Amino acid sequence: MKKSTFVAMILGTIGGILFALGMCMALIVEWDAFKPGVIMGAIGALVLLLMVIVWRKMEHKAPIQVSGKTIGASLIGIVGSLLLGVGMCLTMVWSNMVIGILIGIVGIVVLLCLIPFVKGLK
Repeated sequence: MKKSTFVAMILGTIGGILFALGMCMALIVEWDAFKPGVIMGAIGALVLLLMVIVWRKMEHKAPIQVSGKTIGASLIGIVGSLLLGVGMCLTMVWSNMVIGILIGIVGIVVLLCLIPFVKGLK
């Protein structure tokens, strides 16, 4: 395993755990930890952003160029992730099984649309 892959794996795991725990703290009302959850989620997001920057630097890749396609792909990913998360919350937290599953499937389809958007069709 290359050193850059190992560093990316460690930072990705730490950032993902912090982000996920922060979102749980913010969204589960019984925990009553909204503000600390938002802070922890933001720290997790920063660690994940740092992971991308460090990995690209270690692989000697050029910085990511911000273009319309990059912004579009980011927005599609965000919308798909939010739809999938809302579907999961509706199913598991609020016991709206049918609508939760439908919204979750729509989120998965939106995320699958990223592949042809980014790679293109041949």
